[in-house]
Amino acid sequence: MDVIILQVLNGLDKGSAYALIALGLTLIFGTLGVVNFAHGALFMLGAFCAVTLNRFLTLSHQVVDPSRTDFLGNPLKVEVRYIEEWLGPEIGGAIIDWSVPLSILLAIPVMALIGLAMERGLIKHFYKRPHADQILVTFGLAIVLQQIVKYFYGANPIATPAPEAFTGSFDFGVLLGFEPFSIIYPYWRLVYFCFAIVIIAAVFAFLRFTTFGMVVRAGMADRETVGLLGINIGRRFTVMFAIAAIVAGLAGVMYTPIVAPNYNMGMNFLVLSFVVVVVGGMGSLPGAVAAGFLLGILESFASMSAVIDLVPGINQVIIYLVAIIVLLVRPRGLMGRKGVMED
Repeated sequence: MDVIILQVLNGLDKGSAYALIALGLTLIFGTLGVVNFAHGALFMLGAFCAVTLNRFLTLSHQVVDPSRTDFLGNPLKVEVRYIEEWLGPEIGGAIIDWSVPLSILLAIPVMALIGLAMERGLIKHFYKRPHADQILVTFGLAIVLQQIVKYFYGANPIATPAPEAFTGSFDFGVLLGFEPFSIIYPYWRLVYFCFAIVIIAAVFAFLRFTTFGMVVRAGMADRETVGLLGINIGRRFTVMFAIAAIVAGLAGVMYTPIVAPNYNMGMNFLVLSFVVVVVGGMGSLPGAVAAGFLLGILESFASMSAVIDLVPGINQVIIYLVAIIVLLVRPRGLMGRKGVMED
């Protein structure tokens, strides 16, 4: 029981990242019809928003500390962080400690501007071009963004710790009342899962319960008819591209304590997230979320040592095997609209 629960938790954790990235991909494909291979780079840029804020908050300078001396009795120079000098060690230290959650405030406007710049500056010129052209240009854009980040931050992963209150692990078995079972699970991974649920719920609520969202959904179903009603649906779809960029960026921000960010992290998630989108159904938001969590759990169970001993390498291909089976049985995906990907 403890092994099963632990693997489910691990799957939900990884599935949260898949679901958030796939949700943004589906928003873009469903509204603009664009296959955006630069979406993984947006996830990476969000992570580096957290890295940037952490570096900014930890800027320091040297001061002479008369209370500390070397072996000759000379006062020592010590590093003092600016924010702790300005706000005091308690407040300044707390802000540095909570730099990852605070990065959300930076990532939202930054990712919105990046998303608008991408859509207005490049992607709008490829709306009516074949999907192959869209893939090539967005993949090239992703490589450019990767190299820019590599130039400024280097190629090595940059550790960005979670707040001290959420470091370490806890016994999930005791929390659930399974006293005989010990299920040790990291705090921050549970925080990430809860954060993903909140973001997913917010996106769905926005699309379902706001006038803007209802117009967008109508435009996704029949863009021409909505345009004939005098609504500038193109402008609303541009806003949705920015929202998709924000979702990917926030997913990257909160993932930084789990995996140290590096310039290539977006590509590691991009291919798998596209598989998630195809399995869930191209253009289906519920399908993208459901497939993200489902494939995350399957990948987690396939990574168990007992399963790998039985079928070596299954953890590396399980998602692709599921995708092949789903597409053979149901080409439009689990929740895709009829006629999509079935020609």
